[in-house]
Amino acid sequence: MKNILLIGGSYGIGFEIALKLHREYNIFIASRTAENLGNLEVTHIPYDATKDEIDISLLPETIDGFVYCPGSITLKPFEQLSHEAFEKDLQINFTFLIKVIHTILPRLKNATQASLIFFSTVAVKLGMPYHTSVAAAKGAIEGFARALAAEYAPKFRVNVIAPSLTNTPLANQLLSTDLKKQKMNDRHPLGRIGQTTDIANISKFLLSDDSSWITGQVIGVDGGMSTLHTH
Repeated sequence: MKNILLIGGSYGIGFEIALKLHREYNIFIASRTAENLGNLEVTHIPYDATKDEIDISLLPETIDGFVYCPGSITLKPFEQLSHEAFEKDLQINFTFLIKVIHTILPRLKNATQASLIFFSTVAVKLGMPYHTSVAAAKGAIEGFARALAAEYAPKFRVNVIAPSLTNTPLANQLLSTDLKKQKMNDRHPLGRIGQTTDIANISKFLLSDDSSWITGQVIGVDGGMSTLHTH
């Protein structure tokens, strides 16, 4: 049974991925809290990216799949965003990702072909107002993923999922009223915002051997927003 490491899998998209996978894979979740994990057959590793090194003694010698789930939504006009705000978004989305990969690299190399998944945003491709900080951080992920995929092919497969707005705790403020929800639904050609299951389904595919000929891709899971103009 393959070993999958999820960074930040106790809620939101990470938790949904764990729900999809825990019966078919050995799942290791590194996160600040084990909240919601009680009924899942997973191994929890206490980990706060802002403070800790991940405890590799709790990880198996071989890691076949890796998903980095932490992210941020900082939506403000550029002139209201401090330098520190940009640094914070870059750290949580990108810098800590690099730190973890450096730490687990030997274990990824032990796999026959490790599959790595990172998360971007539709705002990198589209260019959306008030997204300068998060788009910059996620844009770094896309460039890094392609370079990493090239450097480690065929040993690793590295792909990026770029969602549009998805119904997670991070998005609560954007979806706090029925009117806001309807406006967000209407912005998408498929008529609704994303659900965590939408992202977990593509994640499961990319971690599986069914996607063994896919690497270096940024895959839009965005209700058509990045490519279709229906209004």
